[in-house]
Amino acid sequence: MNIRLVRPEDSEAVRAIYAQYIHTPITFECTLPSQQAFAQRIAEICGEYPYLVCAEGDVVVGYAYAHRQREREAYQWNAELSVYLDERHTSRGWGKSLYTALMGLLALQGIKTVYAGVTIPNEKSEGLHASMGFSRLGTYLRTGFKNGQWHDVAWFEKAIAPYEADPMQPIPFSAVPEDKIKTVLFPYEKARP
Repeated sequence: MNIRLVRPEDSEAVRAIYAQYIHTPITFECTLPSQQAFAQRIAEICGEYPYLVCAEGDVVVGYAYAHRQREREAYQWNAELSVYLDERHTSRGWGKSLYTALMGLLALQGIKTVYAGVTIPNEKSEGLHASMGFSRLGTYLRTGFKNGQWHDVAWFEKAIAPYEADPMQPIPFSAVPEDKIKTVLFPYEKARP
C-alpha cells in the first residue's frame, strides 16, 4: 500500500472509483460528472485542502480528501472529510490509513475539527468513524431523496488539534512545507527500489 498526494493523471482512476457509488445513497450526487469536470473538482480542492490516493502497486484503489465544512469565516478551523475505496478493496484498513494521513496533513494547516456525513445505514463507514474516535453528533432525518426514497445522514466529529484562545488562521494546503507533508506521508510510502 502506498498513500500519496493525488496527481492530475489520477483523476480518471479516482472518478472510476467514485462511479461505483453514483447509483447508491452513499453519495447524494445523482449523475457522474464528466472526466473534465471531475479533474477540475480535484484541482480546485488541492489548492486549499489535501487530496490523497491509496495505490496498490500502480493501481489507485482508494482516495480521501477534505473540503471546507461551512462558508462563514468563524468555521475556517473545520474541514469535512470524504473517503472512497474501490469496492474490491474495502475492509483492509485502507480507509483508516487514508483518514489518519489526511487528518495529519489537516493539522499541519491549522485545522482543529473534522466532520463527516454518512448516509445510514452504512455499517462499514459508521464502524470506521467509531474506531477512529469520532463522536456521533446526530442525524439529519430524510435529508436526501435518491433512488426513490428518503435517506438519513449521521454526522460525526473529531478534534485533531488543541483549541487555543487566539488560534492562528489556517493556511491553504499549498502553503504547507513539503518536508512536513513528507513526514506525515512517510509511514504510508512503499519502499521504492
